[in-house]
Amino acid sequence: MNYCFRVALHDTDAAGVMFFAHLLRHAHDAYEHWLANLGVDLCQLIAAGVALPIVHASADYLAPLRHGDAVEVAVSLADLSQRRFRLEYKFYSASQQLLARAQTVHVAIDPQQHRACPLPETLQHIFAELQASAANSRSVR
Repeated sequence: MNYCFRVALHDTDAAGVMFFAHLLRHAHDAYEHWLANLGVDLCQLIAAGVALPIVHASADYLAPLRHGDAVEVAVSLADLSQRRFRLEYKFYSASQQLLARAQTVHVAIDPQQHRACPLPETLQHIFAELQASAANSRSVR
């Protein structure tokens, strides 16, 4: 399920387009929505001491996003390892024009030791199933 939002006035800069950093805020909102749709309770993960900080983020801006624009964000798991995962985000207009792309890399961190650790087993399982499902749908085409 994709995440939808409308570009708010506070999202825009003096030129009337979305301020570049706000795209990443919307990507993060889409990430939280995506996790929830996968059945992952981020609040529970945090309470259990799981930290998944973003260690890299990037974005490509392909067309202006203006105040009032309806935007749909598609989130996909692009890469997975034992300690990290990379997500890709595609931002579409109501007419399905690709407006922007972004990616975030998340690493599991042990908050006590302040170093990388394996992803929680529940996440590894959910993400592995997601990858397998994506691979199966590609092979059917």
